[in-house]
Amino acid sequence: MDREPISTPHAPPALGPYSQAIRAQGRFLFTAGQIALRPDGTRVEGDVRAQTEQVMANLKAVLAEADLTFANVVKTTIFLSSMEHFAVVNEVYGAAVGTPAPARSTVAVAGLPLGVDVEIEMIAVS
Repeated sequence: MDREPISTPHAPPALGPYSQAIRAQGRFLFTAGQIALRPDGTRVEGDVRAQTEQVMANLKAVLAEADLTFANVVKTTIFLSSMEHFAVVNEVYGAAVGTPAPARSTVAVAGLPLGVDVEIEMIAVS
């Protein structure tokens, strides 16, 4: 299988043994989950709106490194520390991805890395 790692200094570096994204078969891009870290690796302190804005900026940067945009995204998975954050995350996410919106799953989880409240991963196709 043809796999190409995608990496940009405009998104935070991987915290472990994974790539920011992988392009497969030349057309499909699978991003790692992005959390509220700035490109320098510092955590965004603040409410879930500020966290989600940073997550979306990170994803935009990773997609751009692969010459893609949110318009290329076909599937998104959102992980929340609590479903109480759903409305705010939905608002920020929806404004970023536009229409037609990608297919999406949203789940609440027991915990996220570094104690953040939101993590988002995407699949895009060129």
